[in-house]
Amino acid sequence: MQEYFNTHIEKSFPELKPSKFLLACSGGIDSVVLAHLCNNANLDFELAHCNFQLRGKESDADEVFVKELAKKINKKINVTSFKTVDYVNLNKVSVQVAARELRYTWFSTLQEKNNLKYLVTAHHADDDLETFIINLSRGTGIDGLKGMPYNTDVIKRPLLKFSQEQIIDFAHVNTIEWREDQSNTDTKYLRNKIRHQIVPLLKELHPSFLDNFLNSQQYLEQTATIADNALNTIKKDLFQLNGSHYKIAIESLKALNPLKGYIHGLFKFYGFTEWQNVADLLDAMSGKEIRSKTYRLVKDRDYLLLEILKENKDEVFTVLKEDIFVDNPIPITITNVEEVAECSLNTLYIDKETLKYPLTIRKWKNGDYFYPFGMHGKKKLAKFFKDEKIDVLSKEKQWLLCSENQIVWVIGKRADNRFRVTNKTKHILKFEVKE
Repeated sequence: MQEYFNTHIEKSFPELKPSKFLLACSGGIDSVVLAHLCNNANLDFELAHCNFQLRGKESDADEVFVKELAKKINKKINVTSFKTVDYVNLNKVSVQVAARELRYTWFSTLQEKNNLKYLVTAHHADDDLETFIINLSRGTGIDGLKGMPYNTDVIKRPLLKFSQEQIIDFAHVNTIEWREDQSNTDTKYLRNKIRHQIVPLLKELHPSFLDNFLNSQQYLEQTATIADNALNTIKKDLFQLNGSHYKIAIESLKALNPLKGYIHGLFKFYGFTEWQNVADLLDAMSGKEIRSKTYRLVKDRDYLLLEILKENKDEVFTVLKEDIFVDNPIPITITNVEEVAECSLNTLYIDKETLKYPLTIRKWKNGDYFYPFGMHGKKKLAKFFKDEKIDVLSKEKQWLLCSENQIVWVIGKRADNRFRVTNKTKHILKFEVKE
C-alpha cells in the first residue's frame, strides 16, 4: 500500500510534495495510518487534533495518544478542545454537525496562522460509499451522488482511492496502534447503521461492489461536469446581471425542457432545495418570493429576480443644515449655487427656503406619496414605481430625501414639485449624487 500511496501522491497530489500541510488526526485507524503513510513518503506536515470533550476520559486519552504519535514520527502537533455540547445547545444542531463546524473553523484558523495552504483528511472509499447512500436517501441529485472531491483548492483526500480493508491490513502488517471510538459502533447514528448493517450486505451480494461503486462514481462525476458545462452556457444567456441582482426571463425559462431538471440545475448553486416552490413561482403574482439561506428569488411581472439575501434594516439618515457632503447611505454633495445649470436624474435644484431641517434620507414605505415635478397633483409612490416599470428589488433599494414628512426627492428618479425653484426663489440649493 505504501508504494501505491507514493505513486498516487506523485500522480494526483504533486502539490503536497513541496508544501507543508495540515493533517487532521483523530487518533482513529484511518488518520493514524494516513499520518504514517505521509511520514514514510517524506511529506512535510503538522498534525491537528480536536478534543470534543464528548467521551470524558476517553477523549482525553485520544489527545494523549495523538501527542505521543507526533513525538514518534517527529511532527509538530496542534491540539484544541471544544465545549461541543454547549455549541449544540446554543446553535440547535446535531452533535455531528457541531463537531464538523467546530473542527473545520479551527483548521482554517490554524492554516492561516501557520501558513499551511492545504488540509489533508483521512476519508477513504468506504466513507464515500456511506455518504453516497446517505445522499441517495435524501434525494440530493447528482451532486450528492458523485461523492466527496478528491482534490479541492484547500482540502486533499488521498485515501479516497483506498478501502477500509486496505487501511486495516496496512495497520496490522506494520503493527500500527490506534484508538477505537466506541461511538462509531452505535447504530442509533445513521452513518453507523449504514456502515455496520447495509454496506456489509452490499459487499456480500457482490464481492467487488466497492470497486464497481468507485467506477460508477467516476462516471457520475464526469456526467455532472458535462451537465454543469451545458448549464453554465444556458445561464450566461438566461441570467442577466442588473446592478446587484440577476433578471431571469420567465418565458425563456419555461421554454427549457425538462423544466424541473433545468430549474434544479440552474438554482442549486444558490441554496434552493424546494424545486416545486421555484416552479410555482413562475406563475405566481408579482411580489411573491421564496428564500434559501443565502438568496431570495422574487417574481416581478415577466421576470424572476435573484439576489443575495441581506439583512433588512429600516435605517433613517439625518442631514443637518451645515452638511455639505453626505456619505451614508449614498454619497451626496450639497452646495449653494446662484442659478440652475445642467439637469440630470442625479442632480436636484430646490428652493432652500422650502426646507425644514434636519432633512432625512430613508427607504420608501407603503402609503408614501409625493407631487411629481412636471405634473399636477399628488401620486402614490407605488403607482409611480409601477408606471416607471421599476422592479421589486429596485423599489426596495430606493432612497428618499425628505423634509419633515414630505418627500423632497425620489433620489435619482424624480423631484417633488413643492420644493422646485421658481422666479421667487432667493437661495438655491444643489444636491448631487456622486457616482
